[in-house]
Amino acid sequence: MALSDRILMGPGPCNPYPDAVAALGRPMLGHLDPEFLGILDETNDRLREVWKTSNRLTFPVSATGSAGMEICLVNVIEPGDAVVIGVNGVFGGRMVEVAERCGADVTRVDFEWGQPVDPEQLLDAHPNPKLIGVVHAETSTGVRSEIGELGANKGDALLLVDCVTSLGGIPVEIDEWGVDLAYSGTQKCLGVAPGLAPVTVSERARQFIVARPRSWYLDLNLISKYVDGEGARAYHHTAPISMIFSLHAGLGAVLDEGLENAWERHETCGRRLREGLTDLGFELFAVEGHRLPELTTVTVPDGVDDAVVRSRLLSDYGIEIGGGLGAYAGKVWRIGCMGHTARLRNVELLLAALTQLV
Repeated sequence: MALSDRILMGPGPCNPYPDAVAALGRPMLGHLDPEFLGILDETNDRLREVWKTSNRLTFPVSATGSAGMEICLVNVIEPGDAVVIGVNGVFGGRMVEVAERCGADVTRVDFEWGQPVDPEQLLDAHPNPKLIGVVHAETSTGVRSEIGELGANKGDALLLVDCVTSLGGIPVEIDEWGVDLAYSGTQKCLGVAPGLAPVTVSERARQFIVARPRSWYLDLNLISKYVDGEGARAYHHTAPISMIFSLHAGLGAVLDEGLENAWERHETCGRRLREGLTDLGFELFAVEGHRLPELTTVTVPDGVDDAVVRSRLLSDYGIEIGGGLGAYAGKVWRIGCMGHTARLRNVELLLAALTQLV
């Protein structure tokens, strides 16, 4: 089967939107060309629409989603700062590691994998943290955590949210929820290839940006002069022109469909996938009420060889799904319905293939 025919139903990347693929082949422009700068500004405007925010400092970091996490932390955390982070999977743990590397005094609040983060426990974990960090949609478990309660009760703390798997797939309301810093990735529900990390920073959070962050490349003091669009553009780094063209097009596809319609499409696919997997005898891993429509997790049944089935799905049917991480490697499957991949026809193909293999 041709590589172009593969259906990417793992935890990411997904199959990108056709317009996003086509945009990669646009004629090259210089990174300070007025036409490119206009497209960058439009891309940032489109990101504000998808993030549901008015934050001026909203832009795609020139690196993948993990760089989005780093840019949010290195710019506001100094050695000794008190930080509270909820951990209910791999990516909350990564947030802890980055905060510790910034010298933060981290209070780690752990929750069972497959369960959401409890906002009350995070809020009670420290009397006066500088920052509270949480993953909205945990990619390792397929679990959604509530963010609004944290934003409403954070006090003086900054609220940092990982939206890598949620942005474009389920409601994300940055301003309404009181989120100060958030980051995502292009390769999941935004339907673009990996390579950029959309970030949004509130005006309040900008007041906490340290004078000399521990990273030059990720220094928001420097980057903001390039992306704010006020006065002359400062040259910070050579932007990845083609990837920004592609993100511009991918965001256009989402907004042309209608953001709420995109959320509903993801929900419809996720619901059908859960129903079909349950009918086949699979046990859903994430707790009911907090299951992500864009990333469904199931326990691998006894007697089923995880590696063999996933390999045959790919070789015989051209369908890729993801395995578990950490302690759940070989025990859990992570099945994505994200971006352009979130189509009922793909769900039905997968279910039919699993009927033959399991």
